[in-house]
Amino acid sequence: MEQRIGSSSKPLEGAGFDPAFVPGLTSPVSGETEDTEPADAVEAADTHESTVTAEASEEAGETAGDEIPDGPVFEAADRRAKIVADHRGVRLSLDDQACEFRWDEIGAVETESPRFGKRFTITVHTPDRRWYPIEIEATSRALFAEWDDQLDAVMDKYFEDETPQTETPQTEEPRTEKEEPEESD
Repeated sequence: MEQRIGSSSKPLEGAGFDPAFVPGLTSPVSGETEDTEPADAVEAADTHESTVTAEASEEAGETAGDEIPDGPVFEAADRRAKIVADHRGVRLSLDDQACEFRWDEIGAVETESPRFGKRFTITVHTPDRRWYPIEIEATSRALFAEWDDQLDAVMDKYFEDETPQTETPQTEEPRTEKEEPEESD
């Protein structure tokens, strides 16, 4: 009779089992690698896949430049953090964690530059009252104004504020009671 060593069930995921679990974020890459195939086979498979992808895009008449529309792009990064805002939305990454927000998933984007120091804070707010801040360390404080301008250009182009503009009612002249004509005798 054979016995298996170890558990055959998968570990459970979610906030109840992992306090660092946040929906929408990718899970960290584990340090363990499973090399079941020789390196030559993996390299050959990668080369084959890239050839097939290139042939398929040539047949469709697409090039890499066709996929990217002309428009402003904001990108800022330091040694740990990175933010990219373009036609697809806003992508944040910190160390090995990353999240992506499409423009329809964003309620607001807030920037904050400190009075002292070089950490520029960008916070993405979602309509369900969640926020995702990220701090980018700038090489100089002069970059803050440039980053603000670049992000404003992207927001003006792609972010649509869906709050309806209410028209202010025009004030009417106060009504006066009409005087009744006097009766003549």
